[in-house]
Amino acid sequence: MILLDDVGFGASTPFGGPVRTPTAQRLADGGLRYNRFHTTALCSPTRAALLSGRNHHAVGMGSITETATSAPGYTGLRPNTCAPLAETLRLNGYATAHVGKCHEVPVWETSPAGPFDRWPTGNGFEYFYGFLGGETNQYYPDLVEGTAPIEPDRGPADGYHLMPDLADRMIDWIRQGRSLTPDRPFFAYFAPGATHAPHHVPREWADRYKGKFDGGWDRLREETFARQKRLGVVPPDATLTPRHDEIPAWTRSTRCSSRCSPGRWRCTRASWSTPTTTSAGSSTRWTPWASSTTRWCTTSSATTARPPRARCRAR
Repeated sequence: MILLDDVGFGASTPFGGPVRTPTAQRLADGGLRYNRFHTTALCSPTRAALLSGRNHHAVGMGSITETATSAPGYTGLRPNTCAPLAETLRLNGYATAHVGKCHEVPVWETSPAGPFDRWPTGNGFEYFYGFLGGETNQYYPDLVEGTAPIEPDRGPADGYHLMPDLADRMIDWIRQGRSLTPDRPFFAYFAPGATHAPHHVPREWADRYKGKFDGGWDRLREETFARQKRLGVVPPDATLTPRHDEIPAWTRSTRCSSRCSPGRWRCTRASWSTPTTTSAGSSTRWTPWASSTTRWCTTSSATTARPPRARCRAR
């Protein structure tokens, strides 16, 4: 299962978007496209609901972990009566691993002293490699393996970036399991943080999208919507929702917006095409092993018909 942050329904190429995701495209072409994954429009609640099969309030995650309160449904604490998916699969013989972002551990339990029962390894995952919070530096990440904080094996001066590191870890875990226990089913949960702030994108990837968004958000919405209709992921009689009044037309946007936004889009789009494309060569080695359904999900509620609220701050 692959979970992406802050990615709209119409962002990736399998769903008519402008972001090239060749591995996801190959999976979609050889399988099924599911278009009814409903999000909570927030990070922690969507993850908690997805990984438990329950309403996010039922597992105490009505908001993100950093804003937990004592109100029922908002404590940030999953009741012991609600079994997580990974634990259910593990008890039924599955190998389980979580690589990438977690953001489900109560903030007061994230220190190296624990307690660890709400960490990924306490929720059914036999292996965890990633970060516990909502975001981390892509060049100097706050990494954890199991329950132990660790440092990357090299720095950015030597070519380190978090996304290829996470992709390699996931691929290596699957390869090892298939080599040693080929008959054992597995559940691999890959949740990179690339599409969430901070958008630390290598220039080589950002430059691949240079000029792609210069037409502005109005044209991008229309082009994406037309492609989605051709693919059949939206009804043929669907209409594009009007642009919100608070968002100016691209041709009337401020100088700051028109100058900054394409660059911002280029970075955010490239940031999450990086892990899927970087691992594309390696993914051909492990995609056939995943005989079960591979799900491609996002935590964002944004769609091509509902543009994000425009913001521009002078610096």
